[in-house]
Formats: sequence, C-alpha cells, structure tokens
Amino acid sequence: MNLRYRLTILSFLQFFIWGAWLISLGDYMFINFGGESKIGLKIGNTYGTMGWASLFMPALMGILADKYVRAEVLLGICHILGGAALYYASTVNSGNDMLWAIFLVSCFYMPTISLSNTVSYSLLSKNNFDVQKSFAPIRVWGTVGFIVAEWAVDLLGWTQNNGQFYFATAAACCTGLYCFTLPRIEISKSTEKKSFATRLGLDAFHLFKSPRMAKFFLFAMLLGAALQITNMFGKPFLTDFGKIPEYADSFAVKHSNILISLSQISETLFILAIPFFLRRFGIKQVMLISMIAWVLRFGLFGVGNPGSGLSLLILSMIVYGMAFDFFNISGSLFVDREAKPGIRASAQGLFMLMTNGLGAILGGIFAGKIVDHFTDAAGGKDWQNIWFAFAGYALVIAVLFLALFKYKHNPKEMINVQH
Repeated sequence: MNLRYRLTILSFLQFFIWGAWLISLGDYMFINFGGESKIGLKIGNTYGTMGWASLFMPALMGILADKYVRAEVLLGICHILGGAALYYASTVNSGNDMLWAIFLVSCFYMPTISLSNTVSYSLLSKNNFDVQKSFAPIRVWGTVGFIVAEWAVDLLGWTQNNGQFYFATAAACCTGLYCFTLPRIEISKSTEKKSFATRLGLDAFHLFKSPRMAKFFLFAMLLGAALQITNMFGKPFLTDFGKIPEYADSFAVKHSNILISLSQISETLFILAIPFFLRRFGIKQVMLISMIAWVLRFGLFGVGNPGSGLSLLILSMIVYGMAFDFFNISGSLFVDREAKPGIRASAQGLFMLMTNGLGAILGGIFAGKIVDHFTDAAGGKDWQNIWFAFAGYALVIAVLFLALFKYKHNPKEMINVQH
C-alpha cells in the first residue's frame, strides 16, 4: 500500500480513539457519579489529568524512541497499554477512581500524539517525500477520525454508558497492532545528547527574560485553561435539556455528540483562513480574535437552547474553529518567530507546556469549581450563569491582552503558515 495511505490510516485511528470518549466522558461522569459531592470539580480534575500527563510523558517517551525503542514499536505499545487503561476505566465505580483511570489513559495516550507525528515525519523523510507538503493532507484525516468516532458513539447510544470505553479499547488495540505493521524506523545513531529538561522545552525558559515573551506565555497559559472547558461540560449541558419536556426529544439532546462534532468540522475549515488573517491583521490581532471567539463560544452556549435557540448553539460550534485554531497556530508561529534557531524546538515545547500542561490543569480546577458553585443542593445546574462565567473569564483575558501585550504588525512581512 502507498505510504501516504498507510500514514493516513494511522492519523485516522490516532484521533478516532480520542473522539470515542473525550467529548462524552463528562456526561458519563454526571450520569453515573452525579450523586457524589463536588462532582463538577472531580470532572474538571479528571480532564486536568491530561495536562499532568503532558508535563512529562511525551518527553519520557521521546527519549525512549530516540535511544532505545523504535518509534513505531513504542507507538504501538503505548496504544495497547492505553487500551488496557481504557478498559479499566469502564470498570470503575466512583469519580475519584475515574480520575486515576483517565490519568493512566492519558499517560499512555498523550505521548502517542507526538510519537505518531514522529513516525509520519520519519517515514516521509526516509522515502523522499516533501514532509511539510505531504503531512497536511494526512493530518486532516485525524480530525475526520475524531468526528467519525463522535458520531459512532452517539448513534450507537454509548455516550452515557461504558460502551464508549469498550469501543475506545478496541480502537486502541487495533491501532497498536497496526503500528507494528508500519515500516521500520531505525533508532537514531546521533551522538548529540539532549537532557530531559531540553525535551520538556525548559531550555527555552530564558525567553521569560523578555517582558513581551513573559506576557505572551502567561496569556497562553490562561487561554489554555479554556481549551477543554466545552469538552468537559458541553455534552452534560445539552443532556440536561432532556429534563425539560419541550426539549426532551430534540436533536440537540438525542444526538448531542453529532451537534458538538460541528466544532471539529469548523476547526478543519478555519485552518484554511489563517494565512489570510495573519497577513492582513498580524499575530496580536489574530490571537485577540481568538479570545473574542472564546467569549462568543461560551456566551452563545449561555443563551442557546435546543429549540428556538438551536441556531445559537450551532453558531457556537462554528465559532469554536476560530477560537481554537487561531490561538494554537498563531501562537505557535509567534513563538517560532521570536525564538532563536537553536531553541526553536524547545520553545515550541514550552508553548505546549504552558497551554496543554499548566493551562489544562488550571482550567480543569477552575471550570470544576465554577460548575459546583452554580449547582444547587438537588444537583440542578444553572448552566446559563456557568457559561456566562466562562465567557466573562475569556473577556477579561482579551481586555488584558489588548492592554498589556505590545506587538507591532508589519503588513509587508510574509508569514509562511505550515499546517
């Protein structure tokens, strides 16, 4: 089979696993463990375990892949162990146990995101493909895989039971076995030694000596806290409308995963708009647009409903693509332009550390506390005020970013966007 087709299958399966449970996990925990105290915080902390795992596991697995275990073999092993952890998640009976189960899942899954990229880059380069040109149409199928898994779990009725974990377990094991069939990637013979700190991106911490970069990374962490909020609570929010008779049989309630998948579809489309926006407005303005988009993402959830307000929910899904992509890609580009060539890789590692690591951890804690604050003694949730609180948080970040972050855009500069 053509190498690009094989890597396309890998990308599809890689994110199919995640799509099978990431969006519906919060709803599963509310349905099955909703009687526990501070369940909102427990859900937030459970999602936050992905941040904790991202702090060290990708770096550790990167070291193993560089020096000891072939990358495609290690990728397969991680997926199979992740599958075992997903099966364990299907057996737990409390929110606390689910937190540790998802932490275990994350310890094996989060490294596979970078490992799968490494495998693709290595095999494309080894076979004389233009990596930057060839990888984009391969990677987009990962988002397609995520969407297909969301739809499948929804249509099969597994969003509120452990069928989602069985499904993800099977997908993870199949992906692991598929990795073992990929072409061999030899372990690097390079004598260059990279410390664990280097692989974490810590060498780039001297960028904090620049006040502008220090502010940028601070805002990256604060905005990173928003990235998983709707993954945590979007589906439980829509499910709760089922308690209202006029919405109980609505599409948004019956097939909320499909509705939410519009967010991922939007994400694939907004990627195409980034080059124009960067050239026209510059990095600061694009990131500010992202922050305003987050305000709209949350605010539209607050005023929407599955009936007359369905269009507002759909608009929130569409806005998500701008909110997510404009932040991640433009932020990564800014870091690449500001960092010296010798620390570009570690600077990107630092950006990921601040957003998907510390940002995700803080976001889980913050979001969980907000949900618990607006939950009454009977377990009812004031979702409108919950979403307005999140929107207010994003708005404060946007205002502070506009006032404190100084960056002058030169429209004559050509920005090459690689995605």
